[in-house]
Amino acid sequence: MLIVTDEDHAQEMELLKRYMEDIGATVQLEMMPKSDTKFSGLLDAADGGLEEYDVIIGATHYSIVTKPAVRLAVKEGSRFLSLPMSTNDNRSILEYDFLTMDTGKSRFVAKELLKFIRQSDYLRVTTKLGTDLYFRKIDREANYFNGMAKDGKGFASSSFEVYVPIEEDQTQGVAILDGSYGYLGKVDRPFEIGFDGGRIVKIEQSESGKKLSKYLEAFNDPRMYYAAEFGIGTNFFSHCEGNCYIEDESSYGTFHVGFGRNIALGGEFEADGHFDLVFLKPTIYADNRMIMEDGIIIPAVPEAW
Repeated sequence: MLIVTDEDHAQEMELLKRYMEDIGATVQLEMMPKSDTKFSGLLDAADGGLEEYDVIIGATHYSIVTKPAVRLAVKEGSRFLSLPMSTNDNRSILEYDFLTMDTGKSRFVAKELLKFIRQSDYLRVTTKLGTDLYFRKIDREANYFNGMAKDGKGFASSSFEVYVPIEEDQTQGVAILDGSYGYLGKVDRPFEIGFDGGRIVKIEQSESGKKLSKYLEAFNDPRMYYAAEFGIGTNFFSHCEGNCYIEDESSYGTFHVGFGRNIALGGEFEADGHFDLVFLKPTIYADNRMIMEDGIIIPAVPEAW
């Protein structure tokens, strides 16, 4: 086993390493620089350097799930779990209740959505606040995460979601961001974001909008403005409160748009990072068929869930 972590989370992963060794695993701990968004060295090497491991856990502050080295390792037979450790409330992600979500129930919900998403070429999302976005996914394969490597053919994330590596130059429309903006936490006040040709072309310059603009500018990479992933949360224990971006994007009743790198998800885009914007109570159409209304999946899931 290989555990890839960083200096921010060394103590947590030392404990995990000790536990895995107690049950018989041979474990190597790879330490990355503190809060490094680009993960130089091992993970940026052309050949990845990960294929020799049976199991890999990516437990860095920022997600490494979209790195090309991860995709190559899974192709060669490794099992990979993305466990990004970033939180905003001084708790470890390992303390969060959403990780106790029943993986079978999440799988059921994901497969119900995928029945229609996989048959479609276009996705449209509207919200009562004014979001109206179009995405295209011709020849792109939708899939899901639920924490289980066996369900993802060796590729897993601690997020619970249906994901689509959308065509990177096709997203059009207007979004009113009212949930969270990834690592930055909860949105204080909803604000408008405009899309054209796949990329963000306008951010309303409210205080919340300026926060997003500053974050994007810091990458110094124009590819980070491109929408590269469409996702729907499938975790009934998750709450979009801005404390943990993995919990935010996993929340049932939300959808998210991922920006930047999407190669490991099945897309074609390389960039210096990946981040997600999370929106509340969407109405979603796969081509012309409604599959979610105001955050409720159509057909509805069992009420007992």
